[in-house]
Amino acid sequence: MLPDNISLQIAGRRIERFLSYSIEADLYTADDAFSLELAKPEVEIKRGQRCELYVNGVLELTGIIDKGCRKYDKAGLTLRIEGRDLMGLLVDSCCEQFVTVEGKKLSELAQMLLATVPFINRKNITYQENIVGKLKGKKKTVDEPMMGYMDTPQKISQIEPGMTVFEVLKTYAASRGLMFFAMPDGTFVFGRPKAKGEPVFTLTCTKSGVGNNVLEGEEIDDISKRYSKVTVIGQQQGRDDMGMDATQITTQGVEEDKDFPFYKPFVSKDNNDSQSPSLHARFLMEQQRHHGYQLHYKVQGHSQNGKNWRINELCRVRDEVLGVDGVYLIYGRTMERSRQDGTVTRLKLGMPGLVQ
Repeated sequence: MLPDNISLQIAGRRIERFLSYSIEADLYTADDAFSLELAKPEVEIKRGQRCELYVNGVLELTGIIDKGCRKYDKAGLTLRIEGRDLMGLLVDSCCEQFVTVEGKKLSELAQMLLATVPFINRKNITYQENIVGKLKGKKKTVDEPMMGYMDTPQKISQIEPGMTVFEVLKTYAASRGLMFFAMPDGTFVFGRPKAKGEPVFTLTCTKSGVGNNVLEGEEIDDISKRYSKVTVIGQQQGRDDMGMDATQITTQGVEEDKDFPFYKPFVSKDNNDSQSPSLHARFLMEQQRHHGYQLHYKVQGHSQNGKNWRINELCRVRDEVLGVDGVYLIYGRTMERSRQDGTVTRLKLGMPGLVQ
């Protein structure tokens, strides 16, 4: 197996020699971080520069340099640089004025909020169209593409100064039972994690040791943040022109976790619109299920069968030690090189298709 190659592209230069590094990617973390210790500390790197990190020739992070740290001891001078992916700009950037946004669609809201954020390719935003969700209508439950609901104007009436760009867009997505996340190449996505398909990767740990590719494994099964029942209640204003009483109309969405061992209810409020309670209830239930069960593994190197370990991909896990045998979603991945562990990748896996 060929050694893994890491390169940093910045200001037209390519840097390939590092003493250590850590490159994160996580579907459920807003801003993925990276840290690089350069072998040639005389290289000048400025804070605020846009950069790209490649692993084995594949773009794995597009971001901004946040911090530089020069240090020396008896071994000599070192330079460590740290930064985050482009989503970090949205996490940091605050809305500056009161803005009325009632009736705006998601695409309009995103374009408006991202207009002044630097380094962002506003044309490179993915609105997933193949998402299917269940919404309760007045007469029956229907299965329809979620895109129609995602781009339906909401009753969010005003953005307030101090709210971050990420906060506003994440809140809109959550009210539709969706996520707002970034992929390693800098693409912003409104949608849901991968739920089905053929696994791209395999993790194996047999008691005999035959075919093993796992260095360490951990299973987390935690019900402390899970509930048997999630209820989201909202109050909507009626409209006289539709023959409705122009007073408060109560809406409600309920989701139940059949696998939870006892009765434990959770109640929240969402007054955004009549569709939001049902979608938000499902969002909260999936969030709780994600927190409740996770798998963590450490493997040698950064790739398998010529493909870099990647988030939002399915992985077949066969672990005889932990008694795990199934298909899980890789939602977190950290590529590392250190003097202690060498070149390794730390993987976080959970149930496929869950929003958070």
